Amino acid sequence: MELEALDELYRDIILDHCKNPRHANHLDHPDLESQGNNPFCGDEISLQVKLSQGRIVEIGFNGRGCSISQASGSIMAGVIEGKSLEEVGELANIFRDLMKGKALLPNESDRLGELEALSGVREFPIRIKCALLGWSILEDGIKKYSSDNGE
Repeated sequence: MELEALDELYRDIILDHCKNPRHANHLDHPDLESQGNNPFCGDEISLQVKLSQGRIVEIGFNGRGCSISQASGSIMAGVIEGKSLEEVGELANIFRDLMKGKALLPNESDRLGELEALSGVREFPIRIKCALLGWSILEDGIKKYSSDNGE
């Protein structure tokens, strides 16, 4: 695929997720809940997760802020649904590596799915925190959940 066409595709994916966020609902009685913000730019994200047998069966994502943070959170919500908390941790590490500009293995790229559309963000270091905000909030929620449940 031509580089310009790929850039356009990635731009379209980001804009679509920003304008039409997936899982944009609040879940009552979640098993895991976390929220946070980026005080430097004002981005905010709130996540609620329902689990069954250690897998994410439902996720609620709400937020406001720049297109990067909101698209990243929306894409993340779709990618993690059905995954175990261990798999989510692995995906978070792969996505963080992508944002740091590390070369990914082909299977790692495949696991990211639409998240790869955010690869261009690494060209703008100040925006990397925007792309990682949802993941940081999710990881905080997982740590709290694991601590509360003796895992």
